Order: sequence, then C-alpha cells, then structure tokens
Amino acid sequence: MSWLDIGHIDDIPLRGARLVRTRLGCVGLFRTAEAEVFATSNACPHKGGPLSEGIVHGRKVTCPLHNWVFSLETGEAMGADEGRIATYPVRLDVAGRILIDADALGKRSAA
Repeated sequence: MSWLDIGHIDDIPLRGARLVRTRLGCVGLFRTAEAEVFATSNACPHKGGPLSEGIVHGRKVTCPLHNWVFSLETGEAMGADEGRIATYPVRLDVAGRILIDADALGKRSAA
C-alpha cells in the first residue's frame, strides 16, 4: 500500500464529514463519534447526492438528497435500499494524521 496524507483528524468534527480532493480524485471522509475515520466515494449511487454533506450516525452516513443510508465500513446500502459505495482503506498515524491508501484510489480512477 502507498499511503497518502490527506489531513489531520481534528480537521473533521465528531460525527462530521469533509470532501477531500486528492490528485487521484474526490472522496468523502467521515469521522464517527468514537473518532474513527472512514473514506468512501462521495456520490450516492441513487441520484449522485454528495455523501460528505450527509449525516454521520454510528458507522453509517445518510445521503442528504433522499435519505439512503450506507455502511461506512462495507459501503453497502442499509434497509430496503440496494447498492453500494466504494470504500477505501484509511489509518491514523501517531500524530493524528489521516492516511488513505493511494493504490486503492488509483484503482478507482482507472476503472
């Protein structure tokens, strides 16, 4: 894995999200109430809603357009909705920097 530094955990509020523009494309970055960080594609597969503008609850995000709910861990739609969003490996270093797997992002942009 090739890790890309995309910011500090304190750049994202608890239960919040940010749109992150990388050289390999845009991703939604989400922080839970437990200070876990997840990275996914930013577009809802239903109507393209910006997931980084959605509501983070538990380990899920709700799309701001039509209330579809996605697992931040697996990317799977929850409940009666069908579909999935891409998820990307992230980790926190000891200084609180958020690192995302650039190889996984590169595979998405090549598809």
